[in-house]
Amino acid sequence: FQVPSESPSHSDEPLTVAYTPGESTSHMFGGNSNWRGPVWMPVNFLIIEALEKYSYFYGDALQVEFPTGSGNQMNLRDVALELSKRLIQLFVKNDAGLAPYHGGASSSLLCSSSNAERFHFHEYFHGDTGRGLGACHQTGWTALVALLLDKIARVGTSQDGVVGSQLSL
Repeated sequence: FQVPSESPSHSDEPLTVAYTPGESTSHMFGGNSNWRGPVWMPVNFLIIEALEKYSYFYGDALQVEFPTGSGNQMNLRDVALELSKRLIQLFVKNDAGLAPYHGGASSSLLCSSSNAERFHFHEYFHGDTGRGLGACHQTGWTALVALLLDKIARVGTSQDGVVGSQLSL
């Protein structure tokens, strides 16, 4: 008949995949099976692009709950903008001069080699804390954040926007 989404062989031994927000805790695939929970810029960027395309077609006719469980209904364009802002926030410094991708590193440690003023475009980010993981000079795909900054700037600030003077990188 049709291809099932799950093999019947799992009926007695269900398959589970644990949420792993950062580095892999498994040695499967040589220990590099970290695609289950971290934030990957290219994947998020493609999701944002898809939401924008669907928004162009559906407009305000299609509303989704965002964030999940909030009861708040938004159109797909607004969801794409909110996801863009969240990715941008990985690079926005707090009062101590640290961004989430720093992972709570001491500012004195970062400043000792003038790294506090430099941006590191990590390969991926911890799903819960935003700490940069993997290669720290992954400027190819993580630099997609520049396109998100451009999109947000073109839209202008919203009520809780991170644009203009509020965005101190």
